[in-house]
Amino acid sequence: MKKIYTWAAQPANRSLTVDDLKKAKGKKKFTQVTANTLDEAEAAEIAGFDMVICNAFNVKQVREGSKNLFLTAALVLNKFVTSDDIMRGAFEALENGADAVMTPRSMKIVEMLANEDVPVMGHLGLVPRKSTWIGGLRAVGKNSEEAHNLFLKFKRLENAGAFSAECEVIPENVMGEISKRTNIVTVSLGSGKKADVMYLFMEDICGDTLNPPRHSKAYGNLLKLKNEIKIERIRALKAFKKDSMAGKFPGKKQSSNLNKKEFESFLDKLD
Repeated sequence: MKKIYTWAAQPANRSLTVDDLKKAKGKKKFTQVTANTLDEAEAAEIAGFDMVICNAFNVKQVREGSKNLFLTAALVLNKFVTSDDIMRGAFEALENGADAVMTPRSMKIVEMLANEDVPVMGHLGLVPRKSTWIGGLRAVGKNSEEAHNLFLKFKRLENAGAFSAECEVIPENVMGEISKRTNIVTVSLGSGKKADVMYLFMEDICGDTLNPPRHSKAYGNLLKLKNEIKIERIRALKAFKKDSMAGKFPGKKQSSNLNKKEFESFLDKLD
């Protein structure tokens, strides 16, 4: 555990720092998972994850759940539009307890943040919101020319000042060669095991989605439990309504009465 000062100038402990991640590149693997609630963040820390990533608007509650994990705040495209929006959002997220920010925006935006010493994670490979440019949801780097162009993007991201990149749906062998040739900490989301950080969404790990992506693997079945909760909720509501209509609820345990003497006195007062 490392002692740091947060961007809010408060002493804190962290499982990792940016420096730790950069020095461990190619030597040690780390794990990252999404967490957008206090409970999810707490579970990630108890489970021994190294890093969590959340929507920038959820930093405060995530930090309540995990005081120590390295936390990246994602600056969502449609919520942080202008340069001022992005800069303000980044510093607010850091002030609230984030250790880094993630943006899928241009190299110019990455450079703007990096010039202010903001730890920036970029996003390369498949960027789902931009998938129209590549013909839909698919792996990126599936031929030699596209793989080489992707490598050049990594070098541009590196030169712009990013310390890390979310690497989404890149062929594993391509990812491995790129990761060896960049000082960026590579975070694999569907890009094989040759990156520096292994990353999946919380809902995919926990089995909480109807149509999980091909690159994911469920280690739990929260969806089944949620469906059981839904069924049990409806069963309980129906039973309550039935008992209420039949005069069975409330019963003696759910009601109280004045004793006979006090009740008669009450009636006298009414009269």
